[in-house]
Amino acid sequence: MLEEVERWLDRRSWSVADRPLERILAAKRNTKVSVVLPALNEEATVGDIVTVIRRELMSEAVPLVDELVVIDSGSTDRTAEVAAAAGARVVARDAILPRIPAVPGKGEVLWRSLMVTTGDVVCFIDADLRDFSADFVSGIVGPLLTDPDVDFVKAMYDRPFGDTPGQGGRVTELVARPLLNLHWPQLAGFVQPLGGEYAARRSLLERLPFPVGYGVELGLLVDALHTVGLDALAQVDVGVRKHRHQDGLALGRMAAAIYRTAQLRLSRGHLVRPRLTQFERGEKGFEPRTYAVDTEERPPMAEIVEYARRRVA
Repeated sequence: MLEEVERWLDRRSWSVADRPLERILAAKRNTKVSVVLPALNEEATVGDIVTVIRRELMSEAVPLVDELVVIDSGSTDRTAEVAAAAGARVVARDAILPRIPAVPGKGEVLWRSLMVTTGDVVCFIDADLRDFSADFVSGIVGPLLTDPDVDFVKAMYDRPFGDTPGQGGRVTELVARPLLNLHWPQLAGFVQPLGGEYAARRSLLERLPFPVGYGVELGLLVDALHTVGLDALAQVDVGVRKHRHQDGLALGRMAAAIYRTAQLRLSRGHLVRPRLTQFERGEKGFEPRTYAVDTEERPPMAEIVEYARRRVA
């Protein structure tokens, strides 16, 4: 590990216990905090997450979060209804920036969320978390409120796979961590580089391009490094993350998108063939299924006319 990374681990890796809520609230002052949950068919978990945030971080006694928004990216279940009933403001993905046709993908939703939120600090939380703790929000928002030199904070945690501890994050270990260690060794200290729980200053997020799909976490991390430097990045241990695991085929598509995101940042060139073929057993044996690998990115939000007009207004 680079000596620079060893120093960074000592200086910019914390536990949620390092910043009690009282300290965070005292440092908040007039800073506005927005929490965004990107959601697609998460009726089983989104309501509990919203309830915990509203009860523990949006009360008169603990007014840490000013804005809680669920961006529904086309759910066919009761995600929007459950989230709204729990107290979130729910916005449909396709209703945001209608001039630009939406494409499927988590990164697309996160990018559009900047258009419908107003916080100086924006915190992203995945909507499929189980046994959710408010520490996931306060832990990663805290450094942004107490340390003006920090611009981007990721959560780190244990990821059990079923009943087996420490076996989650397969794409992280097989794809993302090798890529980062080989090509961006300054980022080798991040425990969960692909984790969906992170917070950043709006002033940074609006300057970054957003890969529209699974590559968004790696893309934002690498681009944040290049934009503000390693010392402006940090991570906070928030405990254990329990969530719905995807099957191997879905993980393969995720891995391909992440590799493509890394390749684009390495060369700013073009993939020869942005497709991934996988195999599933059917009635006639193994049948090929070919999927497009996400090849589109949204530009920095600061370049969008509607966003600029909103800021002026």
